Formats: sequence, structure tokens, C-alpha cells
Amino acid sequence: MDLRETDEHSALREAVAKLGRSFGHEYFVETSKSGAKSTELWKAAGQHGFLGVNLAEEYGGGGAGVYELQIVAEELTAAGCPLLMMVVSPAICGSVIQTFGTEEQKERWLRRLATGESIMSFAITEPDAGSNSHNISTVARRDGTDYVLSGTKYYISGVDEADAILVVARTGTDDRGRGKLSLLVVPTDAAGLTKTLIPVEMTAPDKQFTLFFDDVRLPAESLIGEEGDGLRQVFHGLNPERIMGAAMGNGIARYALAKAAEYARGRQVWGVPIGTHQGVAHPLALAKINADLARLMTQRAAWLHDEGDPLAGEAANMAKFAAAEAGMAALDQAIQTHGGNGLSTEYGLATLWGSMRLMRTAPISREMILNYVARHSLGLPSSY
Repeated sequence: MDLRETDEHSALREAVAKLGRSFGHEYFVETSKSGAKSTELWKAAGQHGFLGVNLAEEYGGGGAGVYELQIVAEELTAAGCPLLMMVVSPAICGSVIQTFGTEEQKERWLRRLATGESIMSFAITEPDAGSNSHNISTVARRDGTDYVLSGTKYYISGVDEADAILVVARTGTDDRGRGKLSLLVVPTDAAGLTKTLIPVEMTAPDKQFTLFFDDVRLPAESLIGEEGDGLRQVFHGLNPERIMGAAMGNGIARYALAKAAEYARGRQVWGVPIGTHQGVAHPLALAKINADLARLMTQRAAWLHDEGDPLAGEAANMAKFAAAEAGMAALDQAIQTHGGNGLSTEYGLATLWGSMRLMRTAPISREMILNYVARHSLGLPSSY
């Protein structure tokens, strides 16, 4: 891994940043508070080829990898426009379908995901099965040539924006009593699917839903890959998910620190800029150091994933943890630097607090990452 990004990467960063700035954080806040969607930005990103940069050229993508996709997510977020569905649609769903889908499934979905014409949600979490995927109770049973899907999914993002949902369901049980999982693509307008909005205290255009599948009938071609191979398929999508979550945290850290530094240089008290005082300057410097460390870990994780290195899982988890902690600290310190203005909508910081705080909890909590590192990296006994 070369720590110096290529000219192509620099050009990609510049182009995405330019697009993000043309919309700005005001656009993000306005769409969020009005109940609108960030459709205009999403489509613009797709038209520029940014959404599908990780997907194969033969299906309309950029032919690059998750490294390039995390650049897109970071730069849009650093411009004040985090797009949560980038974590889901091209990263999780695109990666899974590209690796395990049939030729027909790739042709049907990847081109539209790459251009932004289609969005795909991902449904794994359940009310009684969060991090323990073996306890998933949503069932897909065979009925002739069809699958019939029944169960509940919880905190599923962007279903109101999506054309389809990649659903993780139980299709059997192994000899240890654990669920054999499979992945199926479910249209969002499928008969028997009910979507209930979950009210959350966040400034974001992306909504969360509880999904109820009441004997949703699906043709056999809805299955991705082989029946019962879903857990392996899921993990292929979860490393990109963690990397993309980290990239967004890194973007918020950069956005917040840029705002804080500008304010600390310009705001004067007792005749000098407040940034003159170490009580203001040092916490921001520390936040900058930790944010850059998180960015390095994220870039390493993306590179390892694209290389197919088995260490990618460990690195992706560490990157997600580091970026969530560093981003939260950077945003908090930026708010503190602004004093009362930090909570003002005008200064565009507190409006990102919910999105940033979420990253310490989802898509995987900091505690589960610590469990992973303790068990897999340090060889300590499992607590569960």
C-alpha cells in the first residue's frame, strides 16, 4: 500500500468535493427538515459516475474498488452532505450482488445502482436479533418454485427511497440449531410488505423503518447466490459497510475541524483570536491528529478489502471504531469552540450531531467491535 494517493485519487477527491460544495450543508439541512429526500444530490453523484465507482465497468461502474468509494463518501460528507444510503446501496448491496449474483441479476441491478437510478436497502436487523445473526427469525420457505417470506425487520434505512430491499432470511437450520441464512431481493412494492416509520431525533433526509413481511411471495430468481450461503455473503458486504461508515465519520471530522479552525482564527476576545489560546488550540490539534489517524486506518482497511486480504475484517472494524470516536470528538470540540453559536443552525455543526453520534452505535456498536478485537486480534476468551 502506497500512502501517497495517486493522481487519479486526487482528481476524484477534487471532483467529488466540488459537487458536494455546490450543494452544501444548507441543502442537507433543508431537505432533512422539510421531509424531502436528497434525490437531486444522489442523481448528480450517479450521473458523474461516483455512486458506482466500485462496480465493474461491464455493468456501468467505474471498475475501481471500495477505496475509491470511500473517497466519494468522505468528500461528500466533508462538504456537509453525508449520504447514508451510499453505505447501503453501492457498498453492501452492490458488493454482494457483484460477487454472488447471477449474470441476469448483475445486469438488472448493478447498472441502475451505479447510475443512481435505483437504490437498494439492506435488511438484516430484527427486534430480537441485532448483532447475533444466527438468531434471525425472518423465514423464507419454499412453496413450489417460489419463496414465501415472513417476519419483521427493524431499523432499516431508506426504504422509502429504494426500489428493492436485500433481505437476510432464515431458510433452514444447521446441526447446532443455528439459522442457515439466505439473501433475497424484495421489491419495496411487494404484496404483503408493510413499512412503518420509526421517528428518530436526527437531522437527516434518510428515514428508518420497521418492515413486516406477511407471506411475501417471491420468485426463485430473487435468491442471491446459493440457498444457505447467506452468512458468508453478508460478511462480504459488511466490511465495505464498516469502511464506508468510517469514511463518513472522517468526513464529518474534517468538516467540523475546518469550521472550528476558521472560527477560532476570526473570533476575537480581548483583542486576540480565540485560537491564540492553548485551551482552544490544543483540543482542536488533538482532534486533528486523531481524525488523521482514523483516515489512515480507513484507507488501509479499504486497500486490504480490495486486495482480498483476510486482515480486511479486522482493519474495517478498527477503522469504524477509530472514525466514530475521532469524528464525535472533533464535532464536539468544534461545537465547544463556537460557544453558544455551536448550537445554532446557522453555523451548521449541531445539525450533524445525530448522524455522528449514530456511528458509535450503528451499523455495529463500539462494544461489539471491542469484542471482535479482543477475541480475534488478541485471542482472548469470548464473552458470548
